[in-house]
Amino acid sequence: MPNALSYAFAKDFLRTLEAQGKSSRYYRNKAVSFEPSGGFGGTQETMRVHKLPVVSRDDVVLSKATMAQLDTHIFDFVKCREELKRLGQSGRKGILLHGHPGTGKTHVVHYIVANLPEHSKVLVTAEQMLDMEEYFALARVLQPCVMVIEDVDLVGRSRDDISGQKAETRLNRLLNEMDGLGEDSDILIIMTANRVNSLEGALAARAGRVDVVLEIPPPDDDCRERLIERYGHALNFQGEALAEAVARSKGGSAAYLKEMVRRLAQRSIMRDVSPLVKREDVEDLFSLARAAPQESQATVRRHIVEHDDEDDSGCC
Repeated sequence: MPNALSYAFAKDFLRTLEAQGKSSRYYRNKAVSFEPSGGFGGTQETMRVHKLPVVSRDDVVLSKATMAQLDTHIFDFVKCREELKRLGQSGRKGILLHGHPGTGKTHVVHYIVANLPEHSKVLVTAEQMLDMEEYFALARVLQPCVMVIEDVDLVGRSRDDISGQKAETRLNRLLNEMDGLGEDSDILIIMTANRVNSLEGALAARAGRVDVVLEIPPPDDDCRERLIERYGHALNFQGEALAEAVARSKGGSAAYLKEMVRRLAQRSIMRDVSPLVKREDVEDLFSLARAAPQESQATVRRHIVEHDDEDDSGCC
């Protein structure tokens, strides 16, 4: 029958294409995405190759426990993947990174993809999920592959919070595409989310779609000290200035710490003592923040965090 012959031909062609993609080295260690072609000609997106930053382990400021989780569930998993598959285990994995804006989820993603050199990388934003089938097809062709879906909470919201048929259809398409990858796929799906509690349970709580949920938390005391030293590497913190900054910034994100250090640097310049920072400078800085109206403080802090969330500056 013609239909049966057409189906067999298409299936064999796609299998050949996937095999060629796996054996090709052209896109290894490269990151690709589909970008709008521009204009109003009705043309579809074109594939773009991105140059991602080189991020070493020393460039990531996280607690030992969080780094150990990344090692176990990503880097060690990749090392063991072939043996796991030989033992009948799945070669694919879904990982959800979540945390408040400014904690550095994007920087952690850059660290992960920079240190999986044998993998191709497929980058997807929430806005591009209208064409999710194309992205999943590309990931299959380019495997071993890391597929990064940013802000998945904008697409994978709980059905209780979805108000339109289009949004629910998009969610179902995402779930179906993840289910269709196959147990033998060499694909890591890394998703980021700010609001993990808003995600659909069938996505965030079901193994086989999301196998590991990792929080990128606000920096603890040790991380805040390391971050302040990194952001203020050209400053000279005198006496108890550094310890005071660490104590006063409790609960702040890495992006907030970066702005705090910049303000301290500006104060030292204005006082004509640069690069010196004294404990009094830290106290004065936070005293001024307390003196500002509460609504203004919240607005400024939210702006700092949201503006710098995608910064690649080594934040925690």
